[in-house]
Amino acid sequence: MALHNQLGRDGERLAYEFLVGKGYVVRDVNWRLNHLEVDIVAYEPGARVLHIVEVKTRKANDNFDVLLSITPKKIRNLVNAANGYVHHYQLDVDIQFDVMVVIKHSDEQMTIDYYPHAFDPPLRTYR
Repeated sequence: MALHNQLGRDGERLAYEFLVGKGYVVRDVNWRLNHLEVDIVAYEPGARVLHIVEVKTRKANDNFDVLLSITPKKIRNLVNAANGYVHHYQLDVDIQFDVMVVIKHSDEQMTIDYYPHAFDPPLRTYR
């Protein structure tokens, strides 16, 4: 397995553990709809909010703002995947899009920055 694939898996595992530690129930990890994928689908017990969580994992020495990788295309793909998920499972919930940035430091330690409600789905207007 390529090292960057392992880094991504490690980041997703840590993100999963973070959410479970905060009391979230994780419904799915790496849920796919055709070519679309959601890293983590979770909810807080008692809430009607489904969290669609995008996990971005990078090395600390990467000189790149990880949040810039959440492009308009990525947002469209996440929104389409979330809609597919809700329809597939026939859920009556609100959807919240979260981003987790996992940074691997040189001492092998990993840290997490969690951005709940990182973005709203774009609105389409027709003229």
